[in-house]
Amino acid sequence: MCCASSGSTESMPASDGQSDTRSDADALAQSTSVDEIWSTVSGPPDGPGICIVHGSMDRSTGMMRLARRVDHAARVVRFDRRGYGRSRAHPGPFTLAGNVEDLLAVLDHHLPDRPIHLFGHSYGGDVVLAASRSLGDRVASIVVFEPPLSWMPWWPSGSAKLLTDADGRPTDDTAEAAERFMRRLIGDDRWERLPSRTRTERRAEGRALVEELADLRKHPAFDSGDIAVPVLAMCGSRGADHHRRAARELEAMLPGAKALEVAGARHFGPNTHPDEVAEAWLAHLGVDGLSVGRG
Repeated sequence: MCCASSGSTESMPASDGQSDTRSDADALAQSTSVDEIWSTVSGPPDGPGICIVHGSMDRSTGMMRLARRVDHAARVVRFDRRGYGRSRAHPGPFTLAGNVEDLLAVLDHHLPDRPIHLFGHSYGGDVVLAASRSLGDRVASIVVFEPPLSWMPWWPSGSAKLLTDADGRPTDDTAEAAERFMRRLIGDDRWERLPSRTRTERRAEGRALVEELADLRKHPAFDSGDIAVPVLAMCGSRGADHHRRAARELEAMLPGAKALEVAGARHFGPNTHPDEVAEAWLAHLGVDGLSVGRG
C-alpha cells in the first residue's frame, strides 16, 4: 500500500456546518433535477467528464472542496443521492440498485455519451463500482475512498445495530439511528454544535441510511469481472482498521487496482485533505493538462 504525505489535520466536513471560502451558489445556476435527484455541474463543457458521488449521511456539498481542485479544467458533476440533501424527499427504495439508476440518469443528463472518470466516497464508492457493469466502456477510471465492504464476513457489525436503542433493544426509530450514526462519526461535541436545523435534517435522513446500509450487507456491491479499468482504492492513514483493510482487499481482488493511504486523513479525507486526495486521484487518471487547482 502506497502512502500520500500530508501535514493537514482532520476537521469537520463543510457539509456539516464548517464554513468554506466559497458558497455553492455559483453551481446553483447550472443545477437540475433528474427523477427527483438534485444535481449540479461545474467546469468547462469540453473538459474531461468527472462525477463525484458522496457517502451515507452526506450530500454533494461534502464533496465540493474536492470538486474545486479539478473543475477549473474538468467538467464535474455532483448530485445529492436519494434520501439526502436536496434529494431528501425521494420516496425510495434506498438500495444500491436504486442509487446506480440515479447515477446513470444524472450522467446521461449532464455527460451523455462521454467517457466518465468516477470518484466515490464511502457508500458512494460502492455505487460507482456497482455502476461499472452498466456503464461499460464509458468508464475511463475509478477512484474510491473508504467504501464499506459490508458483505464481507470480517466487516464490523456496527451498521447492523443502527436500529437498536441505548440498551440494545430493537427499535424502528430511523431518526434516532441517524443521530447515533452521526454522533459516532463526528463525535458528541460536534453533533451538539451543529445548528438545530442541520440536526433535524440529518435525523430526517435516517430511513435512507438504515435501508441502504442494510441492503449493502445482503450481497456484494460489484463483480470484479465487471471492473474493466484499474481502480485506485484510497483510505486515510488515521482511518479505522477495517477501512484500511478494505483498500488492501480491493487491491487484491480487482485486476490492476492499487491501494493508497493519505497520511493524516480519516474517513472524511476528500473534504479535509482535498489537495492530497486530488493529487493522488489525478496522478491515477494520467490525463494530459489536468492538474490540481487550489480551490
